[in-house]
Amino acid sequence: MLIGELAERTGTSERLLRHYERGGLLLPDRLPNGYRWYDESHVEVVRRIRALLAAGLPVRTIRALLPCTARAGEAVHPCPGVLDTLRSRLADLDARAAELDEARAVLRATIAGTQRVDVA
Repeated sequence: MLIGELAERTGTSERLLRHYERGGLLLPDRLPNGYRWYDESHVEVVRRIRALLAAGLPVRTIRALLPCTARAGEAVHPCPGVLDTLRSRLADLDARAAELDEARAVLRATIAGTQRVDVA
């Protein structure tokens, strides 16, 4: 498939797909006319890239992780250092989630303390 079809099937812009290619995340074949050519497996690769970016992983980590991933629905293969990086990122996210939970609790308490109760 050409880049336009991959963009449509993954909900990703052509510009972003080219960015993934420049970053070494997406490796299309080239047709004799120079057009990029993607096979069916690239749809899943783009979805994986998007999910990992959404999880806050940097491009360099995703580049290292992609070769360790199997086909859709299968586990990550143990590549050196990758699992440690993922565990570290998860710990960071857990810490941020705890900070957000605390901030939400403070806001709830503040809101509850400022609400007036009308006595009839």
